[in-house]
Amino acid sequence: MITAEVSLYPQKTNNASQIINSSLESLNQYNLQANIGSVSSRLQGTEDQVWSGLKALFDQAKNQSEVNMVVTISNCAD
Repeated sequence: MITAEVSLYPQKTNNASQIINSSLESLNQYNLQANIGSVSSRLQGTEDQVWSGLKALFDQAKNQSEVNMVVTISNCAD
């Protein structure tokens, strides 16, 4: 299991919240444990689930806007 703390920052848009929310919906197909926060989201799952979910999150956001994504990954147990 690994954990990722991720934040999306859409650039040059007035629809940042909409872009973030629609991008987070792309995580549904990866069966991740997700704790969605107001500034960042915490994802937990197998390595394949987390890496695939992060790629889907970024891909969905970049299709709507220029975007910065900040990720911290850990394999430490909570």
